Amino acid sequence: AVLSSHPSERQAPAAPAPASERRLVSVLFVDLVDFTAHSEHRDPEDVRQLLSRYFDRSRAAIEQLGGTVEKFIGDALMAVWGSPVAREDDAERAVHAALAAVRAVTALGEEVGHPELRARAGVVTGLAAVDVGSEVEGMVLGDTVNTASRLQGLAAPAEVLVDDVTRRASEGAILFEDTGSHRIKGRQQAVRAGRA
Repeated sequence: AVLSSHPSERQAPAAPAPASERRLVSVLFVDLVDFTAHSEHRDPEDVRQLLSRYFDRSRAAIEQLGGTVEKFIGDALMAVWGSPVAREDDAERAVHAALAAVRAVTALGEEVGHPELRARAGVVTGLAAVDVGSEVEGMVLGDTVNTASRLQGLAAPAEVLVDDVTRRASEGAILFEDTGSHRIKGRQQAVRAGRA
């Protein structure tokens, strides 16, 4: 066999770049409350097992309700509805998944002898840039993602906060308590939020 010396014949074809488009999505952020302090004096293997159980239960609730887990970041996770498949009730599904994940963490804490273990969540619905066909983390980007993360940070332990768009899209099935407008780091406009 003769090897070609022409450069174009030796290079593998480039993979097509994912196409980016704007889509209406509902983004969920779930985070364990004070988990760094909680795990500081625990055996690293025990911490790993606890996180694994938390992620598995959260992922199951998210996927059962049609969401896609985008990434795990430390003891937080991000999930999205509306990409790759959009449904009319995506916002409602995201809120139900948030409530299920928060309940699952409380139950897990009781099971493992850490009754103080809690999660909090934030759900925001809006436009985001979506890399269609992307197989890597971070395929959904934009203010909707950032706002969901920040709103989660404002939630109390075992609480789910949602933005006004999510509330309006899902209030036929879920009761909300208005928590007023909140200043969120990095945003000029305050975010009106409701507690699910």
